[in-house]
Amino acid sequence: MGFVIAVDGPAASGKGTIAGRLAALYGYPLMDTGLLYRAVGVAVLDGAGDLDDPIAAEAVARDLELSALDRAEVRTRAAGEAASRVAVHPGVRAALFDLQRNFADRQPGSVIDGRDIGTVIAPHAPAKLFVTARPEIRAERRWKQLVGQGETVAFEDILADIHKRDARDGGRKDAPMTQAPDAVLLDTSEMTIEQAFDAARRIVEDARAHHRL
Repeated sequence: MGFVIAVDGPAASGKGTIAGRLAALYGYPLMDTGLLYRAVGVAVLDGAGDLDDPIAAEAVARDLELSALDRAEVRTRAAGEAASRVAVHPGVRAALFDLQRNFADRQPGSVIDGRDIGTVIAPHAPAKLFVTARPEIRAERRWKQLVGQGETVAFEDILADIHKRDARDGGRKDAPMTQAPDAVLLDTSEMTIEQAFDAARRIVEDARAHHRL
């Protein structure tokens, strides 16, 4: 395993933006694992399937092609809800496990963001961040993002989505979203993206310095 930078946290915490900028800074490949689950959810819906059917969702996950991650549909509000629902199925997570673990094995390093990277996918990652923010802040960020994409949605509905997803992601039995004991907490509630990225960079630099010792 190379120098893995694991970036975990709840929806709309800023982890995706931070992960992308860290990947660009260090020249590492980036995997947004949330897109994997979004793509599975969208594919289930496209086939008129039931998101709560573990067998159907697992079958889709095992046939998933990475090109599906490039579809515009995977970045919608509906895709986010679908992702959270299919992610509770152990079979879906097992089907996508090797794909994520193999990505983490890349040399000289990689950046992976998700919900269980530091705890399940790459528990020995030298650099672990758990990025979060208050629910109201995250809901506002997601609302602005969706409106910017042309969706019509009320802020109150997005806030309800955030609370529901937090409960589902943190409460699932298999690989729940939780902060790894050795992950550094980064609360971006009162930070600009520049401030958040600078804080993340300093966390990674500290991990790199200790990794070389």
